[in-house]
Amino acid sequence: MAAMRLETAPAQTGPMVPVMYEVLSRRRDLDDTFTLELAPVDSAIETPTMGQFNMLWAFGIGEAPISLAAIEDGRLFHTIRAVGSVTNALCAMSVGDHVGVRGPYGTGWDLQGAAGKDILVMAGGLGLAPVQPIITELFANREEYGRAALLMGARSPDALLYRDELEAWRARLDIEVEVTVDSAAPDWRGDVGVVTTLLPRVPFDPPTTRAFVCGPEVMMRFGARDLSELGVPLEEIFVSLERNMHCAVGHCGHCQLGAEFVCKDGPVLPWTVAEPLLRIRER
Repeated sequence: MAAMRLETAPAQTGPMVPVMYEVLSRRRDLDDTFTLELAPVDSAIETPTMGQFNMLWAFGIGEAPISLAAIEDGRLFHTIRAVGSVTNALCAMSVGDHVGVRGPYGTGWDLQGAAGKDILVMAGGLGLAPVQPIITELFANREEYGRAALLMGARSPDALLYRDELEAWRARLDIEVEVTVDSAAPDWRGDVGVVTTLLPRVPFDPPTTRAFVCGPEVMMRFGARDLSELGVPLEEIFVSLERNMHCAVGHCGHCQLGAEFVCKDGPVLPWTVAEPLLRIRER
């Protein structure tokens, strides 16, 4: 595929105007999932915080909300699953192609407010991407937190995201890493079951724990329920929602849940706010 380069237009600003970024690298994570490393062509967006998302624009096709998987020296890393016309186009990008970036948007993970607490990260499937910055921050400032654990679940072994990173994190030994899959062939030697079955494996003090949960809605529901039953305060359980975001600035109303807009009031919300919202059916 020939590199898709666009001439830089006269500078324009505004919440709906994308900033030009170039694809520096493209890594295949799964059969349908890729990580793009993006660098600004001229100007850059404001530095995102962990848990926020950007709108990525495939020119001539459209844009889609994608969470930040990592931020390094101004470069943005987005892990994208090809599920529609826009994400298929983004996943097909080549090094040197140009992508429009709007953002950053939404609320992020509040890890700084958890200093001194035990940290529990629970991820399912592609939900590992938005919580990856939490793991990076934990490693960078490990002494500021109590015990820490990552519980990761996937549909099957071949659907496990970031396998190399999971092994590297496990090798560090200062964060507990447990992995399970919903189903597997007989040659799989790991755990089989939903991610919440891993909770008894890891030591943490529920009343002084902050939990970050990201994945399919059903997984977040049961994860938050089990954490609460173990004694983790509801206000210390944070989840990341993702529903029908289109404009990212609260104008179009596609992501409205009750009185909240996921794009600007979320995506990261305490369970005390998110739980009643998740009872609302999408149309």
